[in-house]
Amino acid sequence: MKNFSGKILFLDRSDINTDEIIPAKYLTESSKAALKPYCLEDLALEGFDPKRDVPGAGVIVTRANFGCGSSREHAPWVLECNGINLVIAVNFARIFRQNMFNCGLLAVTLPEAEIDDLFKTFAASGAELTTDLDRQVFTVTGGGVTREYRFDVGDFDLALVRAGGWVAYADRKY
Repeated sequence: MKNFSGKILFLDRSDINTDEIIPAKYLTESSKAALKPYCLEDLALEGFDPKRDVPGAGVIVTRANFGCGSSREHAPWVLECNGINLVIAVNFARIFRQNMFNCGLLAVTLPEAEIDDLFKTFAASGAELTTDLDRQVFTVTGGGVTREYRFDVGDFDLALVRAGGWVAYADRKY
């Protein structure tokens, strides 16, 4: 099972699309690993530099409708190649969300008020997040503050995550 903890990368914008997660011009790469340097390359967000901000991040916290746009598996793949195995948002584009679980990654929704609280309390602090999958709780620490946030992932999606993705799940079940 993947690691769902780490340094948080805060992306304070809604509607981050799959072309911003991984530009379409790189979709001809022959391996997942070849995508790594291009993660969030085209994301226009004030103060954000993907070469500086993506390395070392393990978690993304963002706003609404993350992963909208094209229905490509490359978007979760590039996150995974960069060690980002968890994205927390108000909501996700449906296909992106399922692609995350199919790859054994976590796409977790939290209410907008809790996302606002995460940004207000932790965005400027270099916060770290720890995930307890059994209890379905995130613990966030930064700037001398620690808070817990409860989340809910359905049984089947959790089974995909625990297995490492759809292929590994199917190999075990069928």
